[in-house]
Amino acid sequence: MTFYNEYLRYKDFDFDNFFQKVTRADIMDILQKQKITEVEFLALLSPTAASCLEKMAQRAHQASLRHFGKAILLYTPMYLSNYCVNRCSYCSFNSDSGIKRSKLNLQEIEEEAKAIAATGLRHILILTGEDRGRTPVAYIIEAVKVLKRYFDSISIEIYPLSEEEYSQLMEVGVDGLTIYQEVYDEEVYDCVHEAGPKRNYRFRLDAPERACRAKMRNVNIGALLGLNNWRKEAFITALHGNYLQNKYGDVEVSISLPRIRPHIGSFQNVVFVEDRDLVQAMLALKNFLPYIGITISTREKKEFRDHLIPLGVVKMSAGVSTEVGGHTHSNGNSQFEISDTRSVGEIKKAILAKGYQPILKNWMHL
Repeated sequence: MTFYNEYLRYKDFDFDNFFQKVTRADIMDILQKQKITEVEFLALLSPTAASCLEKMAQRAHQASLRHFGKAILLYTPMYLSNYCVNRCSYCSFNSDSGIKRSKLNLQEIEEEAKAIAATGLRHILILTGEDRGRTPVAYIIEAVKVLKRYFDSISIEIYPLSEEEYSQLMEVGVDGLTIYQEVYDEEVYDCVHEAGPKRNYRFRLDAPERACRAKMRNVNIGALLGLNNWRKEAFITALHGNYLQNKYGDVEVSISLPRIRPHIGSFQNVVFVEDRDLVQAMLALKNFLPYIGITISTREKKEFRDHLIPLGVVKMSAGVSTEVGGHTHSNGNSQFEISDTRSVGEIKKAILAKGYQPILKNWMHL
């Protein structure tokens, strides 16, 4: 059985009818329970629960302190290439977007590594567009070999791989995977992925599990909020996280909550997600899955990110560029516009001001 079987249980579920029946008394009763079921979690995502955010926040804060303490791990993305063969309507790397394409060679990768390492960061996330021809696994392997001289933890956010390929990357030093399903609703997924291998819903959906089977240390998943009803997407994302966490207890599972940002693309049917909506999704998630780590990226404004810190965030990006080679030079072709443009030092100060400890390094290969 794969997670797809879990998804099918709710594929035709009447979410609106369920939400209409949730009362405030239901929410208050749920928040008194030690463990919350998936149906009770769905209730916490309801419009009714939006009036109970303070109570949800208190419970989420305590859960986060118990399981993660007051530590926030910092990392930054490094874009190796923006070549892509997919036509995804929400992404600037869309093969039809007309942006300038580039790919770093090994010397340029080392220059980027030196620039990032100079900030003190020791955790990095490397990204490419989805183009196996121009950025094959062999290229990623050579890049990782260079990066291992500078960083203690290297995660990847690239095209989905086979279990064997994940194992190959782990052998040279990769320890984490970030891969977003983008949208869990199959019909919406088919609409926004117009062409290219990313149209294969099932192969992407099963990628996190293939990484878990390969014994990847950390697997981070998420949906791009704004492509579909955020309540439904947050619910299925959490079910996916719960599935992986229960089945692969030796893997650290985390969830990101990215919202769609301005981009060079054709997607116009954005389902607007308010700040309050994102907070509700995050609090409901933390109350349902207290052991899950939550990642908040620089897609969000700096003030908003700072306010989220006590509510369950355990990982934040810092000193971010979404351009290929953007830490050493700029070509003006970013994947999306970032909102929090602060340096690593500035974000460290903001975390300390909240009474939390910024962590630049929390583990390394022996």
